[in-house]
Amino acid sequence: MATISKIKVNKASRRYGVKLSQSAKSPVQTRAYPPGIHGPKRQGRLSEFGSQLREKQIARIAYGIMERQFENYYKKATAQKGDTGEILQQLLEMRLDNVIYRVGFAKTRRMARQMVGHRMFMVNDKRIDIPSYQVRIKDQITIKPTKAGKKIFSELDATLEKHQAPSWLKLDKTTKTVTIVALPSDADFEKIFNPRLIVEFYSR
Repeated sequence: MATISKIKVNKASRRYGVKLSQSAKSPVQTRAYPPGIHGPKRQGRLSEFGSQLREKQIARIAYGIMERQFENYYKKATAQKGDTGEILQQLLEMRLDNVIYRVGFAKTRRMARQMVGHRMFMVNDKRIDIPSYQVRIKDQITIKPTKAGKKIFSELDATLEKHQAPSWLKLDKTTKTVTIVALPSDADFEKIFNPRLIVEFYSR
């Protein structure tokens, strides 16, 4: 399974001036200019196409998705009735790896993707090892019993005490059970990209 490397994420963070890594430290916080020797001097107004491309790249890299897969999400969004931009964001948010990250089981989406791939979680008591698996309302996600004692979960209780999951995810911090109670809405989305420009990019 192809993934976006940490180095590429960090370079993209500097290029677009947006924190795309979920780790505590991000290069954009200390070097808020594009990479390369001419980075500090490179300031220019983007064309309409450039702005649309920028927003698409920000969204794609933030969620750790390759080009073809991201385009498929857009096609799925256009096939449904409603606001295409909002539906696209819902599809991205309802990936299993993103849910694992959003409830605090993993520190980053990249880590969440690896944990899912290592078969650490179950959905409705069935083992799922596909990071892109789309969860649905009423689905329940739990840590696989044989994986609960792994070192990666050793500090989970302390982490969850301080963590606030988005409203569309109900987290039982005692049983470590996550229930999908609604579709994510605008208030739940991370405001790091403009979905309208992404729709315009693919609508050209």
